[in-house]
Amino acid sequence: MATTTSLNIDQLKRAVALYEQIEKLQAELAALFGDKPAGKRGRKPGRKAGGRKAKEAEAEAAGTEAPAKKTRKKRAKREISPEARERIAAAQRKRWAKAKKEAA
Repeated sequence: MATTTSLNIDQLKRAVALYEQIEKLQAELAALFGDKPAGKRGRKPGRKAGGRKAKEAEAEAAGTEAPAKKTRKKRAKREISPEARERIAAAQRKRWAKAKKEAA
């Protein structure tokens, strides 16, 4: 393919006309299939395509209400028995004593 510097005026005009035709056809295809025009990404790379914000944008474009957020049940806070807490503390004291002995 020739570079733009080696083209004459007529060739450049033809290239611009072809480019405009391509853009027009892509817009028609997008309208036909309901997609965004080619070359326009609606999300950043690495993002999920069907995320919450995408669904909200779809609902807004359609003129309907956005889907409600799902709420998760909170788990009950887990408690350690006093015996287990003492075993953990004893094991930690043993590790500290070993580290102190090695440092000395």
